[in-house]
Amino acid sequence: MSKPASTRKFDEKREAIIHAASVLINDVGVQATTLAEVARAIGLNATSVTYYFPRKEQLVVAVYDETLDLMEQMAAEALAQPDPAARLRHFIASHVALRKRIRGGERGLTTALSEIRTLDPEPYDTLMAHYLRVVELVRRFFGEWRDNAERTLFSARAHILLEAMMWWPIWSLRYSVRDFGRIEERLFDVLAYGLPAKRGRFEPRELAGEWRTGGGGNAGQNEAFLRAATVMINRLGYRGASVNRIAESLNVTKGSFYHHHQAKDDLVLACFKQSYDRMSAAQIAGLELEADYWTRLSSVLAELVDLQFFDSTPLLRTTALQALEADHKSDVVTRSNRLAQRFAGMLIDGIADGSVRAIDPLIAGQMMMSTVNSAYDARHWAARFDDPRDATRIYLSALSEGLLADPR
Repeated sequence: MSKPASTRKFDEKREAIIHAASVLINDVGVQATTLAEVARAIGLNATSVTYYFPRKEQLVVAVYDETLDLMEQMAAEALAQPDPAARLRHFIASHVALRKRIRGGERGLTTALSEIRTLDPEPYDTLMAHYLRVVELVRRFFGEWRDNAERTLFSARAHILLEAMMWWPIWSLRYSVRDFGRIEERLFDVLAYGLPAKRGRFEPRELAGEWRTGGGGNAGQNEAFLRAATVMINRLGYRGASVNRIAESLNVTKGSFYHHHQAKDDLVLACFKQSYDRMSAAQIAGLELEADYWTRLSSVLAELVDLQFFDSTPLLRTTALQALEADHKSDVVTRSNRLAQRFAGMLIDGIADGSVRAIDPLIAGQMMMSTVNSAYDARHWAARFDDPRDATRIYLSALSEGLLADPR
């Protein structure tokens, strides 16, 4: 039976409010999104919005829930395909098609999930349970696992694939919609079969450089602020990492913070700069190795993923991007793209020397960036390994042999 007209009207207006909030959150972040701004975007007054969502957090949760519903639907449709290759291809195609619809003018279809961790514990736990249902569907893309080792591998594959699809909207801006069909094919190729000419080859070498956290607790106060802020933003998001919390974690006053940084955004930008400086230093160290280019690349990747898994100062997650002002956000994305382009250049040289197979280096460079970026959130996964090198090797098998490699 069809819904009564009053119920349909209620649902339509509620949906319009959620879509308007989704657009604002994507544009300016959760903190800058207000009920009044949402109301203004759809020609209502604030009182009308509070009839549907008495508190802003309720609206934010509804926005995230709708995006997770869409992700769950896309994952379920992909899982219904007959084999792992078809599932991976379908999943990538659905994300490319979604971005094409957004480019065509549809708004409010999906919201970046980067600020979920800033919510209060109860809504956060509910949304994370929803996200884990999506992870479970994606993990099953690769077949039924026969033991814990295969389940661990499939978990890493699911994590990397989901992060790659969530990073795709950022770098897709550099391409015309007319190129999306080709990108879809090349993206599948990179994720399915990996990068080296000899599939599964992974022999990283140790790199020499100063990007590790020093021991002995002799860091200067500004370095300590950067370390504390990076860890806290990675854990709690931009909004959750308040100046008070950062200062308290170091047992110093807020005045000490403002002695080094005029505002919180300045600290976040300093954290990004430090992280990208460290990534760049590792890349340069890899370039200086006397080896073929896949060995150089795999050495850099192993070093950066190990930093994310085990170093006390990890690299800053790009989840902090969403809350930054547009100018600052653009600067950070530009720096990230430069690092991805350096990876692409190394891949081109690897294709030339025969150590890397013929793939699209620009797309593969972005996959390398998202894989390193997302590794921080796999720290709990990595902690189960007795040998840290096994964690790095298995995680990076997504790039050294591809997501469709036989786990045996």
